Amino acid sequence: MKPNKTLYSSYYYVLAILCIIFMSSCSSNRQISRKVNTFLNNSSILNDHLVGFALSDLDEGTVIYEKNADKYFIPASNTKLYTFYAGLKMFPDSLPSLRYIERGDSLIFWGTGDPSFLEERLKGVNAFKFLKSSNKQLFFSPGRYTGHTYGQGWAWDDYSDPSQAEITELPLFGNLLSIKGKNGQLSISPAQFNDCFKKDSLLVYQTFTVDRKADQNEFTYPPIAIPEAYTQQIPYRTSILTTVSMLADTLRRPVKLVTMEMPAAAKTIFNVRSEEVFREMLLLSDNFIAEQLLLVYSNEFQLKLSGTDAISHILEKYLSKLPNKPRWVDGSGMSRMNLFSPRDMIMVLHLIDSTLHNREKLFSMLPAGGKSGTLKNAYPKTDKPFVFAKTGTFSNNYNQSGYVVTKKGKVLSFSLMNNNFMAPLIKIKEEMAKMIIYIHDNF
Repeated sequence: MKPNKTLYSSYYYVLAILCIIFMSSCSSNRQISRKVNTFLNNSSILNDHLVGFALSDLDEGTVIYEKNADKYFIPASNTKLYTFYAGLKMFPDSLPSLRYIERGDSLIFWGTGDPSFLEERLKGVNAFKFLKSSNKQLFFSPGRYTGHTYGQGWAWDDYSDPSQAEITELPLFGNLLSIKGKNGQLSISPAQFNDCFKKDSLLVYQTFTVDRKADQNEFTYPPIAIPEAYTQQIPYRTSILTTVSMLADTLRRPVKLVTMEMPAAAKTIFNVRSEEVFREMLLLSDNFIAEQLLLVYSNEFQLKLSGTDAISHILEKYLSKLPNKPRWVDGSGMSRMNLFSPRDMIMVLHLIDSTLHNREKLFSMLPAGGKSGTLKNAYPKTDKPFVFAKTGTFSNNYNQSGYVVTKKGKVLSFSLMNNNFMAPLIKIKEEMAKMIIYIHDNF
């Protein structure tokens, strides 16, 4: 049988086209690599401190450029990308809120660490409605979480900052008090804390603010006019008795305490969709949600709640092939003990993309450059953003890790990490934006 010359001609034609495309791609990658390297080397702003950068093609899986990509950096809130990825793997649909059993006329329940339970923005009310509608006596059994109210390496003096609400097994209202100015008075929610507030004539403040004592629920404010539009959120000091009292007050029915180990067969009540919680954590960089999620994750594979155990489980089961073994100690990144490499961040970004398999949804969960979240003011304002990334900010540290969509339609993943700079943060942000915009325009 004679060879089909037409078939061979078509085969070699297709092969030639593929080779041209491949060579063009390689040439383009080398070109952008050289230009990024030149940009970094010529930047006085990015040359006086430790900078790590990794850039890769998300679809081809090829690394385009690396600088100090295998070095360790303090990630700050870039850590939330690890927490996010773990949630995509473990809870792609909804988050468990309560575990419970029914015995005779009693309903005994345990917490899972669910951050959405009566949280103001997430409005997780399924678990609340379940307890409210039960015709049985309610008993809360504490003790699944015996860890600290703060994570490893957290700043002790941030106890009154809303970004550092305490970690608990059954959080209520985000473990925060909401304070508002109304008709010259303070409106406090939950109202149960009204008697904990008092005016302190010794306070000399130019502007009105509420302070809390470090170790107790005693709140003070200065003897000046309360602004009508005043709003503040402040963490309250948690305890088992406070939790039970607040829950009973909100349910408008008794809740008693019982000491009982949770059976492995305890049933589960789910509260809200995972996607809503992940989006809230990423867009607003919510530390409380990130920390509580680790407890929720540990609920999946053991009876006790432990963020440390959750991290170990995630690293072993889902992230064992990271090129540089990270030091990961909390869910939010508030600890300076965390150490990640840009190369690891790139791999996690690829894993997130391949797990979710829906870039429209993925980009809707992340801050968008010039439009939303913590990147709203980091890039020029636009109705069609091209950068979708998680920021990470500490004093003298600033990072961005995420995705950039180029003018030619390529989707690249990047991690640009800056540690130990002395320049004003605004200068670092501006220089980073210049480089990412350049990559968008020319690749």
